[in-house]
Amino acid sequence: MADTVLYEVGDGLATVTINRPEAMNALNVAAKVALRDALRTAADDSAVRAVLLTATGRAFCVGQDLKEHISLMAQDAADGGGGTMRTVGEHYNPVVRALTEMPKPVVAGVNGVAAGAGLGFALACDYRVAADTASFNTSFAGVALTADSGVSWTLPRLIGGSRAADLLMFPRSITAEQAHELGIVNKLVPAADLAAEAAAVARALAEGPTLAYAALKESLAYGAGHSLAETLEKEDELQNRAGASQDHGIAVQAFLDKAKPRYVGR
Repeated sequence: MADTVLYEVGDGLATVTINRPEAMNALNVAAKVALRDALRTAADDSAVRAVLLTATGRAFCVGQDLKEHISLMAQDAADGGGGTMRTVGEHYNPVVRALTEMPKPVVAGVNGVAAGAGLGFALACDYRVAADTASFNTSFAGVALTADSGVSWTLPRLIGGSRAADLLMFPRSITAEQAHELGIVNKLVPAADLAAEAAAVARALAEGPTLAYAALKESLAYGAGHSLAETLEKEDELQNRAGASQDHGIAVQAFLDKAKPRYVGR
């Protein structure tokens, strides 16, 4: 992996860290490729049972590196190309799909400002732990762009269509406390405790019933776009799959033994 993104695996937990603190973790091409590839690696690794996405420095991710973006726009103008905006299909969409579709839980440890695609990546995670000093901004309309990185899908599902439209059409920074009240943030912690708390949440998920978590992710995504009747059928299918897992047997036996279950992720 490129050093713009750090990747570490231990005890079933993959930690993916955006590492451009000098640029507030703005996404240049190298960082986007490295992040996409790191998340795909985590998704495909059977030894990884949960993922923590976080960042170094004082920002989580401020989205597109606008300095590089301007340079690429100038190059497009000079050679008649139109490749600048292909980054959405080549980088942002694969990152969001990796986060939302991997059959294991993903926790975002939001250490600072999350804006634009950085906000999109945080929203695509299953659970968000934020420092009380973090902030959130859609940013897109502020540079005359529309939403990408899944924000037009994730944000209204978290806070409702009216509030999502307000934040998208009138982009501004909201505090971590406001984000928590809106439902964007699941857990709010003092900044000094962010690294430990986010890792603890992710580690607890890594030790949990992996197949059940995967089924929950699939069920929630399915239910968002299907009728109740269709969702009930999907729940039946997924519950049969979960019920056949080794972890379900472990959980039932632990209940009978009045012991803590030790899941194996199968």
